[in-house]
Amino acid sequence: MKASVTELPFNTFLGIRIGAEPTQLLRLPSGEQYLNHLGAVHASAQLALAEASSGEFLLRHFGSTDGLVPVVRRLEAKFRKPANGAVTSVASAPPESLAQLDADLASKGRSLIPVTVELHDESGAHTLSATVEWFIQRLPTNVQKTDETP
Repeated sequence: MKASVTELPFNTFLGIRIGAEPTQLLRLPSGEQYLNHLGAVHASAQLALAEASSGEFLLRHFGSTDGLVPVVRRLEAKFRKPANGAVTSVASAPPESLAQLDADLASKGRSLIPVTVELHDESGAHTLSATVEWFIQRLPTNVQKTDETP
């Protein structure tokens, strides 16, 4: 079991970390490897941070993904301003959506939930708004999930 999505190999490769401030969920550090042809943080790097942030938000909601198979179904994003330097995230979902998620998983064994993610660069510029829709299915109780199970 992973304690954070930052432990996933792809997110580790990218350098995604837990946010340094209480108001930050995750953080993509500053670095040349993240830059596009204009010298700003590449769109793909920001999308990876948004997706990881939505997953981290849900992991914190559940406390563990044992017995669950979460997969991204859709990601919609709007780039607002060029990102420069380190980029941080916040993520949220309405309490009623989280309650419906829990109820659906308990009654049907599966559910969809949209998670809203906002990214800001180190200057405070709002660089991206995204909605990441997750499909989550509860594994049958006779199926054991391991770290090797996706």
